[in-house]
Amino acid sequence: MISLTEMAVDVLNTADGRTKTALSRTHAASWQVARAAGTAPEIGHATPPGQPARPAQPALLDPRDVPVRKPGTPEGRIALLHAVAHIELNAVDLHWDIIARFTDTPMPIGFYDDWVKSADEESKHFNLMCDCLEAAGSHYGALPAHAGMWRAAQDTATDFMGRLAVVPMVLEARGLDVTPNMIRLFKQAKATDAVAALEIIYAEEVHHVAYGSKWFHFLCGKNHLDPTPTFHSLVKRYFHGALKPPFNEEKRAEAGIPPDFYWPLAEQNTTRGVK
Repeated sequence: MISLTEMAVDVLNTADGRTKTALSRTHAASWQVARAAGTAPEIGHATPPGQPARPAQPALLDPRDVPVRKPGTPEGRIALLHAVAHIELNAVDLHWDIIARFTDTPMPIGFYDDWVKSADEESKHFNLMCDCLEAAGSHYGALPAHAGMWRAAQDTATDFMGRLAVVPMVLEARGLDVTPNMIRLFKQAKATDAVAALEIIYAEEVHHVAYGSKWFHFLCGKNHLDPTPTFHSLVKRYFHGALKPPFNEEKRAEAGIPPDFYWPLAEQNTTRGVK
């Protein structure tokens, strides 16, 4: 059996979204079956690409050039599903990348269990969104997408703690803030398949944020660092802009991120929390 890092690079070097996620799920299952049997593939060492392979479509635009979505229309809801699919595909690569990129830092086997599980679930999420798009007469790649999704990975390519701080604890935590409104939007449109898919994503993303918090705190303890100021310093260094309230304080707390982590980094705003 190939090593876990070779599995990760295999996924990262696969371009087509459906093929990439099928391979991701196959490798995740191999890891999980071995772990359940009391063994595991070797972690190994492999060099991940600086940029994961991507399909020819969608066209990737500067964030300022991505057309504004109007979610109250059928076309706007398709655009929203497409954007979520793009986020999920990037998340697949981000989770396999963290497995392969930071092997010089010894980590407990549970770290790899968590990120393999996350990569597997993100693969499922991408396919759920693709299914919804196809049911609506569209497909992933039909619309332009955000070109800046991989920037956080590039910025933190040599900083393990920075990666944990920015990707799961900022970017994925933002998903906890905005997904409830998306679910309400699709409920109003009686789009039951999209609602069911988004509810699965919402429930599972809490765990992905929690894994980031868990392993960030682990490394803080290992390196005798105070987690709160360390998080603030890393986010200011690597995240471009202030955090945007309102925040889903309940789900963030469930994921292990207390308010003193994010409110000091927020845009000036009197609104507290979302329900």
